[in-house]
Amino acid sequence: FLVSTRPIAALEMRRDLLHWEQALKLAKTLAPEQVPYISCEFAQQLEFREEYERALQMYTAGLNAAEALASRFDARGGDSRLAHACAVGVAKMTLRMGDAGRGAQLALETGDAQCCRECADILDTVLKQPQDAARLYEEGDAPEKAVKIYIRTKNWVAAKPLMGRISAPKLLIEYAKAKEIDKAYEEAAAAYEKANDVDSVVRLLLSHLGKAQRAFAVVRESKSSQGALLVARHCVSAGDSRNAIEFFLLAKRAEDAFEAASTNDHMEVFTAALGADGSPSDYKKVAQYYEERGDPMRAGEFWFLFKDYAKALRLFLQCGERAVRQATEVVGRARSDTLTHQLIDFLMGETDGVPKDPNYIFKLYMALGNYTQAAKTAIIIARQEQEVGNYRVAHQILFDTHRELSSQRIRVPQELANSLMLLHSYVLVKPLSKSGDHMTAARLLCRVARSISRFPAHVVPILTSCVIECHRAGLRESAFEFATTLMRPEYREQLQEGFRRKIENIVRKPGDKTDAEEAETPSPFDSAARLPESELECPSTKNQIPYCVATGRHVVTSDMCLCPSCGFPASYAVFTQLIQTEGVCQMCMQQVQVKDIVKLEPAEAQAFCLRSVQRAEREPGRQ
Repeated sequence: FLVSTRPIAALEMRRDLLHWEQALKLAKTLAPEQVPYISCEFAQQLEFREEYERALQMYTAGLNAAEALASRFDARGGDSRLAHACAVGVAKMTLRMGDAGRGAQLALETGDAQCCRECADILDTVLKQPQDAARLYEEGDAPEKAVKIYIRTKNWVAAKPLMGRISAPKLLIEYAKAKEIDKAYEEAAAAYEKANDVDSVVRLLLSHLGKAQRAFAVVRESKSSQGALLVARHCVSAGDSRNAIEFFLLAKRAEDAFEAASTNDHMEVFTAALGADGSPSDYKKVAQYYEERGDPMRAGEFWFLFKDYAKALRLFLQCGERAVRQATEVVGRARSDTLTHQLIDFLMGETDGVPKDPNYIFKLYMALGNYTQAAKTAIIIARQEQEVGNYRVAHQILFDTHRELSSQRIRVPQELANSLMLLHSYVLVKPLSKSGDHMTAARLLCRVARSISRFPAHVVPILTSCVIECHRAGLRESAFEFATTLMRPEYREQLQEGFRRKIENIVRKPGDKTDAEEAETPSPFDSAARLPESELECPSTKNQIPYCVATGRHVVTSDMCLCPSCGFPASYAVFTQLIQTEGVCQMCMQQVQVKDIVKLEPAEAQAFCLRSVQRAEREPGRQ
């Protein structure tokens, strides 16, 4: 190759064969610009073979050659990187030759993080110069290695500024232990906390820093059993039995917690902290504690949690009516005929001769899932409320029962459904009249007035309102009919003076005694069968038609929706307008958003009506 037309090939061959000395000789004559590259590569091979002295010479030669070329040819890019690689090599080899001070300085001058870390390794493991090594680890962005050395050499001043960058729990704990030995407890606690060593944090807060409340907060947040035990023992020694109970429970030391509670008469603290997480033995001990102290209500609660339902019921019944709700819950959970009959006997007055509120019987049947009996009881209770004028209360009882029966797919008794319809018709009068729909209000009042015996507390006011609304709406015949009723001796004297003369005139001078013709709409069950809007029976199929909760009129499939809250049907147009003005459904009295109201397709509306008929015809499937 040397005598050929391309002698540079000889140099390339030597480089490829790693004949570095021969390559250097050729490069000096054939390609001086390659001398620094070959020197650097040769040095790297010597470093690998641990011939550090010759490697230092080659790195130095390469660095000098690279700098010379750079100044001579204004070289950039590759040559600057070459010079940097040679400088890094010089720093490492200087350290390998044992010159720690100069080697460390050369490493710092390179500004290379990797070089600093490699040189730090040499200083720490080979030359045993930990402080210089730590300084280079810092410059090499290896704070954890630097801190490890500072902790080992007890150089706390140097370690402290770096602790904020440390996340390794082992280092943090080592630092914390060292600071604890030096009695720097605040710094130790901060390091333990960062290392997530909760128990050590709690120990320092209690033993050395006097920050018990902060220790309490740390344990409550972390739920550490060991930390909780430390706090509990601290509380015992401080005479703080309330907090001791809480933390003994957190420490899974229920026996100690119960002992502290019973000894110091703080059982309410124990039960509050125990919550629903107690064991059967815990509940039994608490029940026995309260029973021994003559507190049947609290004893019954914990016998119930212990699932000794017989004892729980016996104790609740000792408390009388104030514990009926709890007794009902016990019987509903126990599903025992014996316990059920005990409670029924109590509610019926068999045990003390004093019959209790029928609402209790209703709630008992609901808890037992005996919806048929619950419905019968609800009808009785609602009738009693209705008779004394508590119409909203009666409405709510019937609505709740209707909804519960429907959700359980149980037939709603016709009597209950009719009672709810009649009450709802009366409830609707006020918002309809307020909105100016006097015709619909009058039709609903006529419906109510024809069953006026169901409203004995307000016969005269309801009939008076009916006459006024009918007269205003042009229902002359209906106005005359109910005005005549008001002229009976038993009602006439109860009329308000302001209305009496007007009603008397309606009777004496009735004029045209005809009602305005009522609009007819098709039945959902038979589109060919049309009936007045206020009628609720299909003339063709004789089915009961669902009524609109906003108007009381029967629904039509072309304009129907369901209340998003209770699922009762309504006229989409009227219900939307009602929600815009009132904001609540008049059936369930829950807030409804207009955006949640969805108009049903005619087929969907008809399917809903058919399902209501099927439910009415279905026999009860559950007793």
